[in-house]
Amino acid sequence: MTHYKRRGFRLPNNTLLLLIVFFTVGLFLHYGGKTKPVLTFWGNLKDSILGENTTVPNPYKVPEPFEDTLAVDDGTAAAPNKEQIPLPTEQKKPQLKTEEPVSIEELTRIANQRDFFLPAIGSNDQLVRRVGYTLKYVEKYEQAAWVAYVLQDEQIVGGEERENEFMPDPVVKSGTAITTDYTKSGFDRGHLAPAADFKNSYQVMKETFYMSNISPQHPQFNRGIWLELEKMVRIWAVKYKKVYVVTGPVLKNGLPTIGRINKVAVPEQFYKVILYVNPPYVKGIAFLMKNEPSQQELSTFVVSIDQIEKLTGIDFFPRLPDAIESKIEAKSKPGEWFRLK
Repeated sequence: MTHYKRRGFRLPNNTLLLLIVFFTVGLFLHYGGKTKPVLTFWGNLKDSILGENTTVPNPYKVPEPFEDTLAVDDGTAAAPNKEQIPLPTEQKKPQLKTEEPVSIEELTRIANQRDFFLPAIGSNDQLVRRVGYTLKYVEKYEQAAWVAYVLQDEQIVGGEERENEFMPDPVVKSGTAITTDYTKSGFDRGHLAPAADFKNSYQVMKETFYMSNISPQHPQFNRGIWLELEKMVRIWAVKYKKVYVVTGPVLKNGLPTIGRINKVAVPEQFYKVILYVNPPYVKGIAFLMKNEPSQQELSTFVVSIDQIEKLTGIDFFPRLPDAIESKIEAKSKPGEWFRLK
């Protein structure tokens, strides 16, 4: 029987086993303290094989923010010695103009001015001043762009009854819509400043029936969700003793019209903006509703005052200090008005 002898270098089995043990121990000592030792080992091995240099930054990778400049929601400022690199899709937001804090005395003085809560008024605007409210009438649409008034708790507890006697407004120079413009139109003569907000005065309640204070509203809207909002504003007037209300239709070109004599635009949406001032505390809330029936909760119609401004072109509360105006108009907070569950 012929025996063949193996050729080449050959380590004894014990020596090979010891080398494997030493190599494993070395790997453990080198990578054991790292966060992800297996992934780190694999990455180093891949770099060695492929010849990649991990010290060269990847130009296509989005830069990570420095760890010590990340914003923390605890009121602490970021480290000033490093600048966080914005993501490519982010835009730097403009910084709001900062002002000195407004004193309670100054805010009280502003709030005591007669017209401080009125929207900005143009030189050609047609204003109508009543005992209980002020409005801006727009002849093109045969209705008011806004109606503004102060609502106090004592106004809504009187015993005056509404008479439902709608009248053309003799103060409007260009003339207003007339009652028959709404006849058989399918729309209610919807109040902007509601009669029930002035139950303590027969004169003021009667003034709410001038056609300058009226807009075409879907019957189920006028008697439904819009009525619920009016009631809620009266609840706030009782709770806070006084609130400021600006309300109206969203007027724009191309709206359908009704009317036999006058062409009265039928708004698609209505808004209501409420302001509460009790220095130093100021807050506001806005509502935007479609001119249609709705079973939704009132809080679902809450929007920012800024959104109403963009939609209507109306500048609300321009007499407030800029810092306060910007803050309350940027975001309505339903939780400050409603008891949300």
